[in-house]
Amino acid sequence: MDVFSRTFLPAAADTGLATQTVSRHMPVFRRCVGSGDATILVTRCSRPDHPIGGDYLMLLTHRRLVVTRQTRVLHRLRLHLNTELRELSNVTWSPDPRSHSLELAATAIDGVRERFLIRTHHPKQVWQLDALLNHAFRTRLRTPAERLVATIGEPPAAARPAVFRPAAVR
Repeated sequence: MDVFSRTFLPAAADTGLATQTVSRHMPVFRRCVGSGDATILVTRCSRPDHPIGGDYLMLLTHRRLVVTRQTRVLHRLRLHLNTELRELSNVTWSPDPRSHSLELAATAIDGVRERFLIRTHHPKQVWQLDALLNHAFRTRLRTPAERLVATIGEPPAAARPAVFRPAAVR
């Protein structure tokens, strides 16, 4: 059994998803996520700006965010969002323990701002979601400049000698 399969089912069970729902969405998630990618979160969500758009299921791994949508009438599955975490910008979330919810917003690579509302059964779960998102988006992602420790063979800008070039005489 691969890493994705070992971590997907326990993550879905943690949020209380029905086995039928999980097995229905699994082929779509399997096409989007690699076998070596561990699941962080699987949960139902909704879109606050599209209240009658259908049911959404969110999958968050260490590398990808995948959201599927199931239509209300015909129960067809559609892929709503499939992106790598590093391609998302301006990722914000706001936990609200009083309403047992957390709103996640991110700008996709095409410039579309996506907003998702995740409802929980208990206020403690809101803070668990907050910790998971903090781990996924703040502690694991670094910009390439932050990862750069040193370059070999290139002196720092302050240590480079100034080059004097005389003006051309005419």
